[in-house]
Amino acid sequence: MNKMGGITSSVESYAAVKWVVGVIIVGVSVLGFYSSSGPFGLWGKNGRRRNKKPIRVYMDGCFDMMHYGHCNALRQARALGDQLIVGVVSDDEIIANKGPPVTPLHERLIMVNAVKWVDEVIPEAPYTITEEFMKKLFDEYNIDYIIHGDDPCVLPDGTDAYAHAKKAGRYKQIKRTEGVSSTDIVGRMLLCVRERNIADTHNHSSLQRQFSNGRGQQKFEDGGVVASGTRVSHFLPTSRRIVQFSNGRSPGPDARIVYIDGAFDLFHAGHVEILRLARDRGDFLLVGIHTDQTVSATRGLHRPIMSLHERSLSVLACRYVDEVIIGAPWEVSKDMITTFNISLVVHGTTAENTDFQKEQSNPYAVPISLGIFQILDSPLDITTTTIIRRIVSNHEAYQKRNEKKGESEKKYYESKTHVSGD
Repeated sequence: MNKMGGITSSVESYAAVKWVVGVIIVGVSVLGFYSSSGPFGLWGKNGRRRNKKPIRVYMDGCFDMMHYGHCNALRQARALGDQLIVGVVSDDEIIANKGPPVTPLHERLIMVNAVKWVDEVIPEAPYTITEEFMKKLFDEYNIDYIIHGDDPCVLPDGTDAYAHAKKAGRYKQIKRTEGVSSTDIVGRMLLCVRERNIADTHNHSSLQRQFSNGRGQQKFEDGGVVASGTRVSHFLPTSRRIVQFSNGRSPGPDARIVYIDGAFDLFHAGHVEILRLARDRGDFLLVGIHTDQTVSATRGLHRPIMSLHERSLSVLACRYVDEVIIGAPWEVSKDMITTFNISLVVHGTTAENTDFQKEQSNPYAVPISLGIFQILDSPLDITTTTIIRRIVSNHEAYQKRNEKKGESEKKYYESKTHVSGD
């Protein structure tokens, strides 16, 4: 009897242990479910509780002659929060603090809205973040942090434009993208202006022709064009940076793949708008970017202003683009159409070269013969030559702008040195 009681007690103990273990396993499973990144999980991929409000970060800028450095700054800013709100400084504020902008506000808004890391845009933002505007950001736009690069943003009097945000403890900093700036790009073109003016001081029209239609001797260095009077970009692309800018998407098996190619030099609002239209024609937009050699041979001695990889990153940052071919061939071949499963090849009405169909060697002859070529009406009458002419026609003002920026930064660093000396 005692023996049987002992057996019963052992069975009961075993059952109790088994029940406890089962509860633990179920508990762990449930906890694992709730800690997943699924729609019912309490925790997101970034480790924040899902019931907490999204972190909203703010970054502002002129975004004049927008380039891949601007895009990389916005990419880094977006990584510091859940939503990126971007303030685009007004034309009047830029004129007052830096000098005349190359691209007007409506074009700069198109550019910023097209960057794939941007969630919202505030037009006509002030150049300086005053206490009043900072309060508006916090109260009306629910901004948690204000972001800027580690390069100084100084006012004409040499003071820090982000001093109030830093004092409030709501400032975060990102790393500046070395090797490019709007000032640098303007400088690349003004260098040509200065050299040309030695021989022809007042003939700006001939200079414009040299930019847009020039022909002459050229040599190649490190895979890039080195023309007399142009400045060589020393940008060194890495696979990591290209991956950071890439979508990582592949077209589906039945996707309608649209192809458009070009130089995309000095990436501007005209490029963005034609890419938007091209993307609307299918499910996946593939963009071919021509080599520096091809651009120089077809556009002129001083082209391109931006190198192949600089141009590629600018295009990759555009939300309408799914993938790019870095160094695409001039002619769209049958093999290329088959390899990339291209359904439609498109071209805009506003372009540097609109006479391609009259040429003996039409680069789109194959897609035309296959019935998969289409001309799109360009929404904006802007080309790279348009941007260059804006600078050339007012090059003295842009030279003063560059000098003004240098003087402001000098004052800023002098004040820092003086303070540290105390």
